[in-house]
Amino acid sequence: MQMTAIKKKIAILGASGYTGAELVRLLSTHPGFEITALTGERKAGQSMASVFPFLRHLPLPDLCRIDEVDFSQIDLAFCALPHATSQAVIRELPSDLRIVDLSADFRLRDPAAYQKWYGQPHGAPEIQREAVYGLTEFYRDEIRAARLVAGTGCNAATGQYILRPLVEAGVIDLDEIILDLKCGVSGAGRALKENLLHAELSEGAQPYAVGGTHRHLGEFDQELSLLAGRAVEIQFTPHLLPMNRGILASAWLKGDAQRIHAVLVERYATERFIEVLPFGAVPSTHDVRGSNFVHIGVVGDRRPGRAMVAAVLDNLCKGSSGQALQNANLMMGFDEAEGLLLAPLFP
Repeated sequence: MQMTAIKKKIAILGASGYTGAELVRLLSTHPGFEITALTGERKAGQSMASVFPFLRHLPLPDLCRIDEVDFSQIDLAFCALPHATSQAVIRELPSDLRIVDLSADFRLRDPAAYQKWYGQPHGAPEIQREAVYGLTEFYRDEIRAARLVAGTGCNAATGQYILRPLVEAGVIDLDEIILDLKCGVSGAGRALKENLLHAELSEGAQPYAVGGTHRHLGEFDQELSLLAGRAVEIQFTPHLLPMNRGILASAWLKGDAQRIHAVLVERYATERFIEVLPFGAVPSTHDVRGSNFVHIGVVGDRRPGRAMVAAVLDNLCKGSSGQALQNANLMMGFDEAEGLLLAPLFP
């Protein structure tokens, strides 16, 4: 008789939010993971089918409170909890439990930087020291061995896929980086907000967190400065668009466009989820919707020595839950792409 491999038992803390539901969608196709516990403090006792009817076909446990989970039976927990909540929860979890955190609570290595960008002291600095930054394509070895992986911000991930290889290769002017970013409304979470009502949001677009106040700038400062060996501060303005999913990041850079394209092609040649388009082609959020893929395009400016580089990804998948699963695969010894090769949705 053929033996069935033992599946790794998974808990999703905060399963009633968008990223929690996206994790369930992805994990439902994964042959090595079994969803054992789903938590949702305000919706405890309800079925996932009642909270998310699109998951009705799956045999899932009902939502419960975090204190009702038997973590001795869990191999890995995804924390899809609000910022600041994750710190308090993870601090109380078993010290040998492997965790992928989707919040901002452990992304910034310096507690002072966390306080600067999030307006309050870090609640678990002793745990922060062991967290590994979760940008998979650049921290694979560290992620494999990590107990706690801190998922990136979706905006920060999109911009870094453009900028990291170029900073490493020294092919752009570090003092002239302008990043313009467009993001779908699901990036703001599922909580009710007046400005996100359909009548308030549709048929319009607007910048937000202007003037260098967006919290993901902390990640750009941390990661790009580390790569460059000196302080790097980019200009970054995000815009909210009336679409559900997707991020389009457009970077205006000083550097030779053909060389920039060549560096990106070489760096991502073996990456399964990142595709650099032919020179002059531009990507669209429509082409990565619902997937774990990133598309990057490079176009030369009319002025010699300048370029525009654009990247697109799905903020709920590659920007959050897909990235989290990619990291969990590494941590648990599975193929990195397991459960993540779903084709983008079209149309």
